Amino acid sequence: MNYLVAVLSDRIQAEAAYLDLEKVGINSSILGRGYKTADEFGLIDPKEEAKKQARLMAFWLLPFGFFAGFTFSFITGLDTFAWAGEIGNHVIGGLLGAGSGAMGSVFVSGGVGLVSGGGDALPYRNRLDAGKYIIVVQGSETLTRQANCILRQFDPENIQGYTQTN
Repeated sequence: MNYLVAVLSDRIQAEAAYLDLEKVGINSSILGRGYKTADEFGLIDPKEEAKKQARLMAFWLLPFGFFAGFTFSFITGLDTFAWAGEIGNHVIGGLLGAGSGAMGSVFVSGGVGLVSGGGDALPYRNRLDAGKYIIVVQGSETLTRQANCILRQFDPENIQGYTQTN
């Protein structure tokens, strides 16, 4: 499946582009104020996905990290914290391992993307928040090429094609 995404500056342009596409039999969707939202269309919020993935990873990595830290402390017999005693050292080792598991869940799951942002979905969401309109055409390569020619007449701010492979 191929996608063509065009960002238009106002509603009038978006409606005119939609009508021109419809005249030649190309189905499209308008995203923006008064039309579909990014969530309704299925534009994934990368921050939400990263949070969900971090929670899932933490569910497994925190207990595993605790067990690994406890085991490492037990096997090596290190007396890092003399004030804690033998069992206390092992528990502290487990807590440090759990902390490492928490860090791992953030880094591996894309938690860095929470801060820096990633993918194309976030810029499109930002444009929608700024009051812009987005036209999305889904279909074959020839259909999206034809839609590209039509949409270029409206001088879009951005036009981008994507190919989804299964």
